[in-house]
Amino acid sequence: MSYNSELEIEFLGTGTSTGVPSIGCHCKVCRSKDKKDKRLRASAIVRYKGMNILIDCGPDFRQQILRASSDNLDALLLTHIHYDHVAGIDDLRPYSFNHIFPIYARPEVNQQLRTNLPYCFTKHPYPGVPRLDLVDIDNNPFMVGNVEVTPIPVMHDKLLINGYRIGPLAYITDCSYISPEEIEKLKGIPLLVINALRHRPHHSHMTVEQALEVVSQISPQVTYFTHMCHGIGYHYQAESHLPPNVHFAYDTLIVRTE
Repeated sequence: MSYNSELEIEFLGTGTSTGVPSIGCHCKVCRSKDKKDKRLRASAIVRYKGMNILIDCGPDFRQQILRASSDNLDALLLTHIHYDHVAGIDDLRPYSFNHIFPIYARPEVNQQLRTNLPYCFTKHPYPGVPRLDLVDIDNNPFMVGNVEVTPIPVMHDKLLINGYRIGPLAYITDCSYISPEEIEKLKGIPLLVINALRHRPHHSHMTVEQALEVVSQISPQVTYFTHMCHGIGYHYQAESHLPPNVHFAYDTLIVRTE
């Protein structure tokens, strides 16, 4: 069987843990009517070589997948255990009716999922709960169907988390530090997705300026920022200040690359 070599990423959400608008905030961005200023929690679907791979599954997953261009999913990659990246896992139930749905994550993440979702992993689970196959991964490449995935270990403040490389794409979120060794491995990649929370410093996320510095070191062909808060400002204004081939992603955006 032959597959199209084109990779497609659909941004299901591009917001930080509070989303945009943020509850209780009445700033100009949170009151914006522009759809590009409304950001659900960060998640994406990568479609490549016939596989549909979800990256992170946060509390907005149900809303996100119902509006996605296609709801086909084959597997889930988790970057880390924080609630805004895993809270939608129970809504994977429809994907486990006919087979056990695989989730790939670091061992400590999978262990925490067993604690957070104990009803999914009992000896005799209640009928209808998600049937999940928790697959432990380390820093070595692994296969999701016929697609090779390479973990990109990065730091989220003091927490070790994963980004992922899939073919021509590197997807990194919630990162505050990337080692020179990992940057070297990514140099010249066609498509980079990386977090850029806001302009003011944050202890566990890169600012726009820090993310731009990483972009300058990696020199990807094109970059999209994700995991942003209302501190970015209006999308249309913020986008105009970025260098060529660097963009702020927005919810429902689809990007394709060879």
